[in-house]
Amino acid sequence: MNFVDKIHIFIKAGDGGDGCSSFHREKYVNRGGPDGGDGGTGGSVWFVADDNVNTLLEFRFSKHFRAERGENGRAKLQTGKNGADIRIRVPVGTRVREVGSGKIIADVSEPGYEKCVLKGGRGGKGNARFATSTKQSPKYASPGQKLKEYEVELELLTVADVGLVGLPNVGKSTLLSVVTSARPKIANYHFTTLTPNLGVVKRYDDTFVLADIPGLIEGAAEGAGLGRSFLRHIERTRMLVHVIDISGSEDRDPIEDYYTIRSELYDYSPALHALPQFIAANKMDIPGAEENLERLREELSGEDIPIFPISAASMTGLEPLLDALVLKLRELPRTRAFEEEELVQEPRYEKGFEITFDGEAYNVEGGVVDYILDTTNAEDEVSMRRFQQLLVKEGIVDALREKGAVEGSTIRLGEWEFDFVE
Repeated sequence: MNFVDKIHIFIKAGDGGDGCSSFHREKYVNRGGPDGGDGGTGGSVWFVADDNVNTLLEFRFSKHFRAERGENGRAKLQTGKNGADIRIRVPVGTRVREVGSGKIIADVSEPGYEKCVLKGGRGGKGNARFATSTKQSPKYASPGQKLKEYEVELELLTVADVGLVGLPNVGKSTLLSVVTSARPKIANYHFTTLTPNLGVVKRYDDTFVLADIPGLIEGAAEGAGLGRSFLRHIERTRMLVHVIDISGSEDRDPIEDYYTIRSELYDYSPALHALPQFIAANKMDIPGAEENLERLREELSGEDIPIFPISAASMTGLEPLLDALVLKLRELPRTRAFEEEELVQEPRYEKGFEITFDGEAYNVEGGVVDYILDTTNAEDEVSMRRFQQLLVKEGIVDALREKGAVEGSTIRLGEWEFDFVE
């Protein structure tokens, strides 16, 4: 099946380029000053609406999307080139959720949508930036910002004005086929429809998009059958039409069928349950339908839910239903969009550290240690002073004391080894 509506991918903004440590070299110029340039900014990650695709199939074969890294700075005060952005093209209707936090970071709800979800890392500073009146020849150049990779979930939600909901084999696909030019698969058995089908209804000067949602079953909201994967396709709809087999042709009670679907909608999302709803009492051409229609009207007499007797197969009763849909849609707000949250970008290094004692040395490991080592130049006095300050600021010195380190104890950070000094 080529319709894919939910998939996980990995995205990463480009790291910043490193600053350059360089000194001016020219004939007849003795002791040239620092001239290392800054690193370039890394590329950003964008999500962009693509009207030409309607499935997430291509993401099955390509799961990692990384923007370009910024170039390193160069001598002669040359700044590195900025990394190229990456633009991830997805179908209209795609909702992007960051897996770790659960935040919706992009909601591609309409054509023309585009959003930057991850900004590229800043470039490091060249050593020329660190020159002062007292430190005229700094060797230290700062590294570019290293950024974390994120796992995100792409979820395609059908973009439609009206969703047709109901139990299997009640005639939703037939109704779609007779009021639009869509040609869904139609057969007299359950779950003929396994993916949402869309069609455009044209009624006089109005048009709207109608979605045939695959048949739901009891327990769909908890995942029975393919329930949850079907239900999410009506999250964007502006209103719902319950299609009911009013004839009870499969020995089902149409009233119980209606309440079953209402219950599943509420269990999945109270917001869906609260959408404006009509009832299409289908299969009125079958004996027994009139009696059941009267029972349904009596049962729902206290509710403000219009009931339209129709027969999709014989194409009768459709015009009043379509006219009522057009009038109702004129009153409703446009297709639902979900509130977006900004993703707070984190550096590639995980927070925290751990100290172990192996009988000879205290070993300090963790993301904080990796960051400190990667951003320290052991040959530069300014950088080493910063190294010592970071050990104190991050709590490593205090933690070593608590673990029992004393004057002269051996400390290991990665491949670095030194004595503990009080």
